[in-house]
Amino acid sequence: MVNTVEYKHKTVLLNETVENVLVQDGKKYVDATFGGGGHSSLILNSAKNIELFVFDKDLVAIENGKEKFKDYDNIIFINDDFSNIKKDILNQNVDKVDGIIADFGVSSYQLDTAYRGFSYMQDAPLDMRMDRKNTLSAYEVINNYSEDELYKIIKDYGEEKRAKYIARTIIERRSISPIKTTFELVDIIMAAVPARYREQGKHPARKTFQAIRIEVNQELKSIKT
Repeated sequence: MVNTVEYKHKTVLLNETVENVLVQDGKKYVDATFGGGGHSSLILNSAKNIELFVFDKDLVAIENGKEKFKDYDNIIFINDDFSNIKKDILNQNVDKVDGIIADFGVSSYQLDTAYRGFSYMQDAPLDMRMDRKNTLSAYEVINNYSEDELYKIIKDYGEEKRAKYIARTIIERRSISPIKTTFELVDIIMAAVPARYREQGKHPARKTFQAIRIEVNQELKSIKT
């Protein structure tokens, strides 16, 4: 079920973000995080004769975008991490753009695609790779990282207060058998937190899943670059 308040908030934020790019006729723009193409669609329809360069390291997003925008001849798709924006734009024989937009994090279509393993609400293999060519997956992180590494990731990237106990419980469980699915990880997290923690309204696994996803995709490193 769609949360109406959350949907309206996202829609308002989407419109305000694009409005602040100040799109003008005949200019060049970059959508550094294409995702489902929401920002790109607004940009393309905000002015005439513009060029829009869109980035996504998720090939599925690029392929979906090419189909979605097949009637547009002024959108250029680049299957790469946005940290390479300068190199890739120069390779398009463009040395200056007039606006750049980026919406960091996981896209809604990735969360909704169960087999990608991003969501704690759907059972799937532990994956979480935005770039499917990436050799590091959530499975590798959960089953091969040390307890200290897991603790640091969950604490720093997820700001999870129970990081120590979650990391310890992961180590204990994987010593019995590998942790293979999202629901297995959810069960481990639930076992590592007290009942009162589970009754605070937000899902107890959300921060840990965020942390693992950031590690798998090296998201903060890309932003820093």
